[in-house]
Amino acid sequence: MRSEPTVLVSGRLDGGILAPAALLVGTGIVMIYSATAPLAMAESVPPQFVNHLIAVGVAVAFGAAAMRVPLIVWRRLSLPLWWLSLALLGATLWLGVEVNSARRWLPIPGLPFRLQPAELVKWTTVLVVASRLAVGSARGTGLPRIRVVLALTIPPIALLLMQPDFGSAVLLVTLVALLLFAAGTSLRLLAGLGTLVGVGTAVFASVKPYALVRLQTFIDPWQKAGSDGFQLVQSFVAFGRGGAFGVGLGDGRQKLFFLPEAHTDFILSVIAEELGLLGVLLILGSFGALVVAGCRIARRARDPFVLLCVFGMTAFIAVPAFVNAAVVMGLVPTTGFPMPFLSLGGNSLLTCALALGILLRAASKEAAPRRRRGADFTSRGGSTP
Repeated sequence: MRSEPTVLVSGRLDGGILAPAALLVGTGIVMIYSATAPLAMAESVPPQFVNHLIAVGVAVAFGAAAMRVPLIVWRRLSLPLWWLSLALLGATLWLGVEVNSARRWLPIPGLPFRLQPAELVKWTTVLVVASRLAVGSARGTGLPRIRVVLALTIPPIALLLMQPDFGSAVLLVTLVALLLFAAGTSLRLLAGLGTLVGVGTAVFASVKPYALVRLQTFIDPWQKAGSDGFQLVQSFVAFGRGGAFGVGLGDGRQKLFFLPEAHTDFILSVIAEELGLLGVLLILGSFGALVVAGCRIARRARDPFVLLCVFGMTAFIAVPAFVNAAVVMGLVPTTGFPMPFLSLGGNSLLTCALALGILLRAASKEAAPRRRRGADFTSRGGSTP
């Protein structure tokens, strides 16, 4: 029987991706204003809010540009972009701005913004690992591909730990592990790698005092409620005050100098207080919808790189979101991840916009819908789009 030709979708935007992303960005704009208005003092418009609006505008432009680039171009650019991000990450060790005993930001001459190469290196590593795993998809799932992936993952992890940025290093390991799983890597190998990561984490926590303090604070934040556990305890208070429906938009109290970094890493706590459980579920449901849509697009991909790239970009957006939610609820130790699309911070917003643009491109141009029930949707021997 003659095989059916690949049928591409003709340039339509995928509502399953666009709608939840637009909801998250819109909610972020509203909540950033609510969280930063008390900081404005005599100014009519909070400067943080203005910066966020500028970042949203630039991110929309970046996402639209990424959507117009064929995935084959991203595949060819993946290694050069990885090298560029690695160089920028290394430059932070000498030229970076030190904040809270960490060098994670590069100043941009003439602009009020700072570049955080850690966000870029996570995005480029996902891109290049997806590219290399796609090349080796027909060559088995054993040690050779593991060696290639480790060669692309260990250098950025080492630089991240030197900043230090332990949270980003763990996130990068998680994203790469998910890509290996999606590529069909042996569970035994993944378990072995997981054991090594666990041992490395224990060693790092034992030699770095701040990592051990974070772990102790996570276990019992109330014991250090006046010092290291203050932020998490205030987050608990915000969730408790919010209840089911919240105290009302703009009426939250925890953002009034009680909850540190309310407009960045703990923006979900502000949402919990002002919009209640309903608002939190709306946010988490939106990210869940993005995951479902991303997996749907990956599932119908007819090329290994498209499948892995879409899966990786979906994880790049979703994993930090759910980790951030777990942090503010006290389910995992503090990591310092922003909430994608919601937190103040242009670097995360720009890289998430790039990931979103790739997802929209794949949905409209690179992934074919299934023509009949039971049809093969992952032709591993297919040509690169």
